[in-house]
Amino acid sequence: MKNYTVTVNGTAYDVTVEDKGGSGVSAVASAPKAAAPAPKAAAPAGGAGSVKIEAGASGKVFKIETKPGDAVKKGDTVLVLEVMKMETPVVAPQDGTVRSIDVTEGKSVEAGELLATMD
Repeated sequence: MKNYTVTVNGTAYDVTVEDKGGSGVSAVASAPKAAAPAPKAAAPAGGAGSVKIEAGASGKVFKIETKPGDAVKKGDTVLVLEVMKMETPVVAPQDGTVRSIDVTEGKSVEAGELLATMD
């Protein structure tokens, strides 16, 4: 038997893997445990805003709906990602002003990647 710690979406799990000889392996996962906090990202540069808007899933930037300087309300669409062949709006988390758009249409993005900032 071997014990591993596996982190999935920021949640750490203790996993025990048992070798069953030629018949395969068996794994048993425990309840999640608190993961170490992720290191803080550097503050946005220059005219970028203090509120980060990040991709919730991997995909491609389908359409950019706003530009820096635009006022937005909470829930307004900032841009649209194509995720698994579906158009998925990325919305403003609060009322404010878009400070930067950090992607271009057609760009592939990973989950957690910075898309835009706002104040």
